Amino acid sequence: MYALQQAKAGHAGAKEEVIRLDRIGKRFDGSEVLRDISLHLRKGEFVSLLGPSGSGKSTILNIMTGLEEADTGTVSIGGQIGYMQQKDLLLPWKTVIDNIALPLDLKGRNKKESRALAESLIDRVGLRGYEHRYPGEMSGGMKQRASFLRTLIASGEIMLLDEPFGALDSMTKSSMQQWLLEVQEAFGLTILFITHDIEEAILLSDRVYVLSSRPGTIKEELGVDFGVGDKRSRLVDPKLLKMKERIRSLL
Repeated sequence: MYALQQAKAGHAGAKEEVIRLDRIGKRFDGSEVLRDISLHLRKGEFVSLLGPSGSGKSTILNIMTGLEEADTGTVSIGGQIGYMQQKDLLLPWKTVIDNIALPLDLKGRNKKESRALAESLIDRVGLRGYEHRYPGEMSGGMKQRASFLRTLIASGEIMLLDEPFGALDSMTKSSMQQWLLEVQEAFGLTILFITHDIEEAILLSDRVYVLSSRPGTIKEELGVDFGVGDKRSRLVDPKLLKMKERIRSLL
């Protein structure tokens, strides 16, 4: 049996749990993709889902958003979810501001109001000066910022990010990681982040779930308890290497 339901409010004084998966299982054409997946996110957390290619990471996000149904288990959601895939999916014939405002247009919002809301957020994600450009005139990092803001406007405070920096070069990727942490803090976001980059998962996350190869199962949940005040300081923390070695041993 499979069920999708609203998450219940958490206990007073505790961080509210906004997503919970309990014993999720999934098959495609008789082949087992996910087995007994259980995980949770609390409000304001940054949690990474780390695993090899083909381990079912994207399938987990599809189940959370309702794009796919699990065969077994329960999904509890406590808010509106935004889902951003690795490919930016910006419409090449629309300007950045029109791409960002598109979800509001599709909801029937007044075009002038939609553009005003998008304009009010442009500065907060570092896109001022790019709003009237077309996607083909922008770098990969800037396109990802536009795609992120469009997803944020469409959803709310829970973001599912499927390897958003996977196609970026190392320097752009590093700057985008720092940018994402700043935006998360500014907007109070809860983020579930898919990656197969061990260091990226450690640098960004409060917790990391490590998946096995197919069929994907949760091998371990790791709390990242160092560099809490400044996550970028983890780069020079000796604990980084130790955690990387631990995760490699699980994969």
